[in-house]
Amino acid sequence: MALPVLQRRDGRRGRRSARRVRHILLGRDTYDSFAGAWPDREVGGGEDAEFAKKLGDTRKIVVSRQALQFTWRNSEQLDGDLVEAVTALKNEPGGEIGMSGSVSVVRQLLAAGLLDELHLLVHPIVVGKGMRLFDDGESIPLKLLSSQTFETGVLYLVYARAEAPAATAYDEAKTHLPQSG
Repeated sequence: MALPVLQRRDGRRGRRSARRVRHILLGRDTYDSFAGAWPDREVGGGEDAEFAKKLGDTRKIVVSRQALQFTWRNSEQLDGDLVEAVTALKNEPGGEIGMSGSVSVVRQLLAAGLLDELHLLVHPIVVGKGMRLFDDGESIPLKLLSSQTFETGVLYLVYARAEAPAATAYDEAKTHLPQSG
C-alpha cells in the first residue's frame, strides 16, 4: 500500500503504479504539500498535467487529529481510528490504497500489519536529523520484491513483509556466509 511520487526524471514508474490506486492515504503535512502543488500542475497543462489530473480525481483520505478544511477535490478527513478505517478500506473490492510520505501513518500501519508493500525511495544523500521511518530497536522482517536504480542515483525498492527468521546458532548461520580463500 504505497504510492511512490518520484522526481520528474524518475517519475514514469511511480505514475504507472498510481494508475491502480483507488484511494490515497496521506498525513496532513504530506496532503498540504500535495495540495499546494498538484492542482496548479493540472491547470498549468505541462508534462505533469495528466498525472496531476489522476491525483485530483482519486479519493484522498487525510489522517489528522485536527479538524481540516480542503480545497483540493475528492479530499476528506479520515473518520475514526486509523487501523479500523484502513482495514475497512482494504476489505472493499477493487483497486489499491496508495500512500506517499506520512511517516507517522506508515509506522502505525506497519505495526498493525496492514502494509502489503513498502515502496522506498533511497536518495543519495545522508540527512543527520528529522523523523526516521523505523525506531531504535524495531525489527520488521522484509523481503525485496523489486529494485531499480534511476539516473539520478535514487534507488526505488519495493518490499513485502517476510516471516521472521528462525533462531539459529552461529555454526548453522556461517554456512550461508561467503567463504574466503
